[in-house]
Amino acid sequence: MLNVKQLVSFFCLFVMLQTAHSQLGFSHELGVIAGPVQFRSDFGSRNEGETNFGNSGIGIGLIHYINFSYRADCNCYTTDTYFNDHFKLRNEISWNKTKLNHLGQWVGPENVTPDADRLRAQSGVAKNLDIGTQIEFFPLSIRDFQGFAYSFAPFVSLGVHYTYSTPEASTTYGDGDIFNENNIYSFWYRDDTRLPPLPSGQQRQYPIDVTPHSSWSMVASVGVRYKLTKLSDLMLDLRWQYYFDDWVDGLNHELSFNKNNDWLVWLNFGYIYYLD
Repeated sequence: MLNVKQLVSFFCLFVMLQTAHSQLGFSHELGVIAGPVQFRSDFGSRNEGETNFGNSGIGIGLIHYINFSYRADCNCYTTDTYFNDHFKLRNEISWNKTKLNHLGQWVGPENVTPDADRLRAQSGVAKNLDIGTQIEFFPLSIRDFQGFAYSFAPFVSLGVHYTYSTPEASTTYGDGDIFNENNIYSFWYRDDTRLPPLPSGQQRQYPIDVTPHSSWSMVASVGVRYKLTKLSDLMLDLRWQYYFDDWVDGLNHELSFNKNNDWLVWLNFGYIYYLD
């Protein structure tokens, strides 16, 4: 498994190699992004607005683009093809952090059961380091945008990211041990009508695991660039990221209303500089 230092080193090496060879081919862009994150996980119920908006965090990142419409070796445009004039390749390393609590109907003031107290006492933190690639499609001409024919350039993107997660979990209930089954919501690990039956002799996995682990995710976004200067743009990007894993937040229980994998929504603002 790659660790954090390896991920960062790999991304930096990749960008440096791309930049070093920019004189032999396409031009490059570098940028920074930051903005609020809504992390949708097994904390609370996914369909509750209070949970979805209450469990919000922050994300930051570095991005690198390969611009196919312009060549650095001759300071000239490339062959005028549809692909060169409408697509860019985006490489990214980013990090997001979200504090998580159980919110909504199951912890409302009308619930005075021990299980409701257990939920209220539990909290967590989702921390994720991402590295990945996306292909961005610009419906309008990239050349015309770079030539100030218009100020705004909308885009959509799709890609795949590798995620290294280091979740945290804690509780103030009982003796404060999150791995003491008496301190967590009882229906997460006991056979119940709300849980699918298990084969005879098989036990349920403990629903909390905060050991670092990795997973893959699919990333899709829609956004727009604003032409700030000849060599710089501002960017607004709304991202949806779906993890192929349900342990990203460190919590994975099998109740029917939280059976889906973890995912997030990230609204990020960016500044992009054209290197060549």
